[in-house]
Amino acid sequence: MAFTMTPRQGLVVWVYSLKQLRQLRRYGTIYYTSRRLKYVYLYVDQAMIPTVSEQVKKLHFVRRVEVSHRPELDMNFGERVGQLDKSEPADVRESAGPKILLTSKEILKKDS
Repeated sequence: MAFTMTPRQGLVVWVYSLKQLRQLRRYGTIYYTSRRLKYVYLYVDQAMIPTVSEQVKKLHFVRRVEVSHRPELDMNFGERVGQLDKSEPADVRESAGPKILLTSKEILKKDS
């Protein structure tokens, strides 16, 4: 029997109260809970995301549900370390240095 990884994705469940936290356990693995902001980060199998998000939205203590976009991002940064983006204009790259604030008199002298 070979080990196979099932792709999982995060769901951010915004709730009104954290009292019903145990009820969310049946939908996936609770990874993080924010008591101050009142949200729960829940990991669910990627194939089950549409059905689970609809079921969770119907619960009376849920404010809204957001799907994590992390699986859509390219997380391989090793190839791009130290390289500039080719689509970025040259003037933006050159002006990336420190900003110098000018007074109105200096601007008028510069323009004339």
